[in-house]
Amino acid sequence: MSKLSITIDGRTFVVETPPLRRITSEITVRVDGQPVNVLAPETGSPELLDWLIVDGRPYELVVDPNLRWMRSRYGLHQVEVRDLEATVARPASGDGRIKAPIPGLITRVLVSPGETVELGQPLMVLEAMKMENEIRAPRAGRVAQIHVTPGQSVALGVVLAEVE
Repeated sequence: MSKLSITIDGRTFVVETPPLRRITSEITVRVDGQPVNVLAPETGSPELLDWLIVDGRPYELVVDPNLRWMRSRYGLHQVEVRDLEATVARPASGDGRIKAPIPGLITRVLVSPGETVELGQPLMVLEAMKMENEIRAPRAGRVAQIHVTPGQSVALGVVLAEVE
């Protein structure tokens, strides 16, 4: 069994998956010790995953390729996945650029260039589909640049800020 810690909007679940010896679309995983049947398309890549059936209930999803967020009909959710069996900590990926996860309107900028930030610290608020989404620091460091201002509309993938 592989063991993962998956945090969704601050709530953490321990998920155990059986070894996948062949490509399959249906597996039984354990979530906090309870068995859960999951049916998913055979995509091979998280960004291509657009639906799941969990214990007979269908869910439509949009998943960030870096597994930092996912969107369902219930809104945008921050996601953190950790391998509990990893023997070393994985370094932060990326180069510190923070990109817009969805198109929207910047309503607030909470930090300034030169300011020191912690991993996960809110940097700004992006409003999309009448929901406010906190854009958080992908790692600890110093804010090198802020590329947006309150009231500015942004497209998907636009660089909002840089943390070094």
